[in-house]
Amino acid sequence: MQKIAVLDYGMGNLHSVASALQKVAPGEEVVLATEPHQAEGADRLLVPGVGAIRDCMEGFVRPGFAPLLHSAVESGLPVLGICVGMQIMMRRSEENNGVDCLDIFPQPVKFFGRDLRENNERLKVPHMGWNRVEQKREHPLWHNIENGSRFYFVHSYYVPGGGNEDIAGQTEYGVSIAAAVARENIFATQFHPEKSADAGLQLLKNFVAWNGKV
Repeated sequence: MQKIAVLDYGMGNLHSVASALQKVAPGEEVVLATEPHQAEGADRLLVPGVGAIRDCMEGFVRPGFAPLLHSAVESGLPVLGICVGMQIMMRRSEENNGVDCLDIFPQPVKFFGRDLRENNERLKVPHMGWNRVEQKREHPLWHNIENGSRFYFVHSYYVPGGGNEDIAGQTEYGVSIAAAVARENIFATQFHPEKSADAGLQLLKNFVAWNGKV
C-alpha cells in the first residue's frame, strides 16, 4: 500500500482532492497532512491550493512544509501541484504587490489584467471554466489522456506559456498560459484535475502510478 500525502496548509480544495484520489486508488492510503511529520514515509506528495498567494505562502511556510517539499524534490519523490499549489512553486507572484514564492521553477506568476481581450472581446477575470489543453511534451501523467482534452480552470493569475522551458501543457485565454509544468519528479497543473471529469481522474490515476521519472 502506498502512502499519498496531501499537504493541508489551510488553503486547499482538500476533501475533493482526497476523494478523487481515493476514487482512482481505493487501495492506497490518502493522508491529509496538517504538519510535516504526518507526511513522513509518504510515497508521493500532492500540493493543492486555492486562495490568495500571500496567505498560501504563509500557511505553507509556517508549519514547515517548504523544507519538506524541497527535500521531496531533491529525493526524487513524485510531487503533484494543483492550481495555487503550482503557483507557489514559481519564483514570484504579482499578486498583493509582489510575493516571493518557493523558486522551484524560475517563472513568474502574472495577473491577467483588467482589460483582457481576445478577438476584440473583453474576457472575464477570473478565468473560470473548461479549456482545451495542448500537451507540449510526452509525459507519464498524460498517459491515456487525449491531446486537446478539456480541463477545468479557476484563476486570476497565471504562469506564462511562451518561452517557458518547463511547460508540459498549454492553453489560451487572451494570453498563452502554462496549463501544466514539469521537471524531473515534479508535475504541476494550473487546472483542477479533481474537477475535470474523466481526463482529470486519469491524470490523478497516472500520478498514483508514476515513479517520478520521465
